[in-house]
Amino acid sequence: MIACIDIQGLHLGLRATRRRPARLLLRGIDLCIAPGEVHALVGESGAGKSMVGRTVLGIAPAGTEVLAGSVHFQGEDWLAKTEAQRRVRLGRDIALIPQDPLTALNPGHTIGAQVGDVLRLHLGHDAAQARARTLELLDAVQIRSPALVVRQYPHELSGGMRQRVLIAMAFACKPKLIIADEPTTALDVTVQREVLRLLRDLLRDLQRDEGAAVLFITHNLGLVARLCNAVSVIHSGRIVEQGDVRGIIERPRTAYTRALFAATPRYDRPANALRPIEDDVTDALWSEARAYDDNWWAAHG
Repeated sequence: MIACIDIQGLHLGLRATRRRPARLLLRGIDLCIAPGEVHALVGESGAGKSMVGRTVLGIAPAGTEVLAGSVHFQGEDWLAKTEAQRRVRLGRDIALIPQDPLTALNPGHTIGAQVGDVLRLHLGHDAAQARARTLELLDAVQIRSPALVVRQYPHELSGGMRQRVLIAMAFACKPKLIIADEPTTALDVTVQREVLRLLRDLLRDLQRDEGAAVLFITHNLGLVARLCNAVSVIHSGRIVEQGDVRGIIERPRTAYTRALFAATPRYDRPANALRPIEDDVTDALWSEARAYDDNWWAAHG
């Protein structure tokens, strides 16, 4: 079976300027996701989680470049494609659910226009078809009064409703890969639960009908246990542990993964039992990353 997305030896670097030397942001990422798999990418803020997703999407920050490695999407060399070739596939075959529903939507366009644009651009719908399908999608993500919402602007909706709109846009073309970049981070706890339940059900249907794969970027280990089949733990731009979810949860192999689980709040532990990740654990990982960088630049110039 051909992997949906296959990342091998991916190195992303920040180009040198007169004020700073070149540096590595991603260090030899290996990540393979099969059709129908929900794969979590877990780590602290700044670990490199979103950078992996943005590199796959071809929207890595300005000033960065892929220095080594490969990304294959459904067997095709994704990095070899031009920006125009990738743009045709983004939204149709690869979709993103971003973490901030306020900034991800255009404040100057109605919800109907923004969802409809996806349908017209990628599926060739005319105005009537786009409107009808938009109403179906908004209903599928459990938005009340879709006929009213299509005429509204993002600022008129709550955070939870905006995130549902983004989910509707991501699922509109039945993509083969969905990158969910911390899709509930900006929501309050009650709304998070509702959105996650909705996302779980929609993903299950898309996996069953289309064999879609999901890269679920998160720092919430509770979500990983409920939604994902496999998990990769990332720190300092390197994957430090990888495996099936149950195995990683029950038998974490690295000190960092164990510390990450220990630092996760749990309802069955009193509040004073929270344990921050100790400095010596992360210091050791950063020391390894610096040594990796020295060796890599020595070999590659």
